[in-house]
Amino acid sequence: MDKGRFVIEVHLRTGRPIGELARIYDMDRSWLYRRLARYRREGAAGLEPRSRRPKSSPRKVTDRFEDEIVTMRKQLIDAGFDAGAETIRVHLAKRHEIVPSVSTIWRVLKARGFVTPQPHKRPRSSYVRFCAALPNECWQADVERHEALLNREEVKDLLLQPVAAGW
Repeated sequence: MDKGRFVIEVHLRTGRPIGELARIYDMDRSWLYRRLARYRREGAAGLEPRSRRPKSSPRKVTDRFEDEIVTMRKQLIDAGFDAGAETIRVHLAKRHEIVPSVSTIWRVLKARGFVTPQPHKRPRSSYVRFCAALPNECWQADVERHEALLNREEVKDLLLQPVAAGW
């Protein structure tokens, strides 16, 4: 049972004012009045939680466009061309006057399983700090020097330095 339903039931059973219950349970008084009005209109079903999803999405891409984006992606891949969102948008612009944005096309491709998102940045949790607990515990190769001998043999010389603690 959610808190709003509980408070409305307390009001109905005991007759305590909504304002007082709102103060006691630290809730918004106007929200409780709306819940009470809905209960009086619909009965117990009015106290059930409801979806907050909008009833319609007028800016949503139509299924016709989604299917055309997917078809165009397959055709471009089969022909051996780039099949990214920008390319698909250019091809759609040749056929239609109004076309979805590149980000919308990318979202459609992602939702249909054609694109696997790859983050451009590593998460901070993946960084491991390179430092030594004690002096002279870690060594690091800073420079690699190549020198040619008289007999044309190449020699590599590594310059090793201890890593200072805390760096």
